[in-house]
Amino acid sequence: MSQVSEIMKFNQSFVEQKEYEAYLTSRYPDKKMLIITCMDTRLVELLPKAMNFKNGDVKIIKNAGAVISQPFGSVMRSVMVALYALDADEVIVVGHHDCGMASLNSDKMIQSIKDRGVSEEVLSTLENSGIKLTKWLRGFDNITEGVIRSVELIKRHPLLPPNVPVHGMVIDPSTGALELVADGYKVQ
Repeated sequence: MSQVSEIMKFNQSFVEQKEYEAYLTSRYPDKKMLIITCMDTRLVELLPKAMNFKNGDVKIIKNAGAVISQPFGSVMRSVMVALYALDADEVIVVGHHDCGMASLNSDKMIQSIKDRGVSEEVLSTLENSGIKLTKWLRGFDNITEGVIRSVELIKRHPLLPPNVPVHGMVIDPSTGALELVADGYKVQ
């Protein structure tokens, strides 16, 4: 049985048994917070537990490295939606130690792209269109600096409502210990 088939079989039972009732909540975050964090598998359950969040407490955006690379990209659009349409009024960027983005090598990634069947022609077309894959696929050297860069990008955004605290944290994916690296309550 494929993984998708297993998911569908489990889901049928989940719905029939009304297990979803334990997770009912509204679309608005009870704690009025937005969390931007990494997509790392170790954080799926650990991060909410370590931060004392349950279903319905916060909005969570996950992407590789908790990196915001474009001020008008989809992550920042989601930040604006959370702040203006979904009643969030505080933002926390949470990176983690031992992040795959810290060791991401764009040349190796491009080679992997080729190895998995993307043609040299496609890569050339992208490069000729102004998309610099080596820059786009670049990670970061230091998790704390990466988190602070994302925090600063949010804080400097021209559409950010005044007085919205933007914090930065780093979590240990083994223990859940949090380190505050940017305190959004302090005026800078």
